[in-house]
Amino acid sequence: MEEWHRCRFLWNEAVHQHKSGAKPTFAKLGKMLTEARKRSSWLREGSQVAQQQTLRTYAQALEASFRIKGRGRPRYKARKKTLPSLQYTRRGFTLRHGRLVLAKGVSIPVVWSRDLPSPPSSVRIVQDSLGHWYASFVVSRATLPAPAAPEGSAIGIDWGVAQTATTTDEKFDLPHPEHRKRCAAELAKAQRTMARHRRGKGRTPSKGYRRARRRVAKIQKKAARRNEEAARVWATRVVDEHALIAVEDFRPRFLAKSSMARKAADAAIARVKRVLIERGRRAGRRVVIVRPAYTTMTCSRCFARAKQRLGLDERIFRCETCGYSACRDRNAARVILTVAERGHTGVDDGSQA
Repeated sequence: MEEWHRCRFLWNEAVHQHKSGAKPTFAKLGKMLTEARKRSSWLREGSQVAQQQTLRTYAQALEASFRIKGRGRPRYKARKKTLPSLQYTRRGFTLRHGRLVLAKGVSIPVVWSRDLPSPPSSVRIVQDSLGHWYASFVVSRATLPAPAAPEGSAIGIDWGVAQTATTTDEKFDLPHPEHRKRCAAELAKAQRTMARHRRGKGRTPSKGYRRARRRVAKIQKKAARRNEEAARVWATRVVDEHALIAVEDFRPRFLAKSSMARKAADAAIARVKRVLIERGRRAGRRVVIVRPAYTTMTCSRCFARAKQRLGLDERIFRCETCGYSACRDRNAARVILTVAERGHTGVDDGSQA
């Protein structure tokens, strides 16, 4: 933990240097670190490898903030709000008899989730919100070709709250998992315990309060992990059996301010969408991101657009032009797939061409 405090201090100092107008490069930050280690015995007690990697990560984050739209500048890392994260290159750690030995003689017993396919080039040590520590190794391995999908197979995916994912093929639908709902009673009990043990503002939390707070975090983490596992299993099924995957570019941020906020958070739509896109691209599938505008108002058979938007209580889409009717989410998934097959990314693309 002391090593993390040293690295956090260096990160905050780099942020201060940039905000004060000095704007040093990574090379200059490295020279400043060398000078600081000469003056400070506290910094010398830590690993120079981890400290240099902290500055390198800062420099990469700063560079990305100028290149990537919407990426903010690196900010200060607060001691009580930031989870520890340390990175070591190959000369900063070694593996001995199943243990991870870091620079300065820190030896850590490791519970291995799997065998390493090759010697690691770097390792990142992180702590989660429950206080559990994880080591993530960077290794090289022979890439196995992804299983070939059936020729011409395609699927369209529409996101929702009642059902997390509605597809053009009913057997690939992803129902709402409701993992947090199942934990609601246990979570409410732990939160009531927190409320009983809460002290006034400015007073040190009691042991009972800290235990209850940890219990709440553990319940929430368990539900989040279940959601993540369900997303990985479903995404693997979809990717393995389809060559074209058309995904609605749904951004559920606005749901956080609606009456469906709790159910939308339980569905974890953004997480499921990210896992599906990553796995599809990694497997070499054609993944098309389709804008959600007018997908619910458009008929998937004749592509005529309804004059008025459908209310959330209207679950059946009916086309006044051709008389076609279907589940509104299923119809939207078919529209998304049709748009992708035409080589477009939005319903309006064809009419504007």
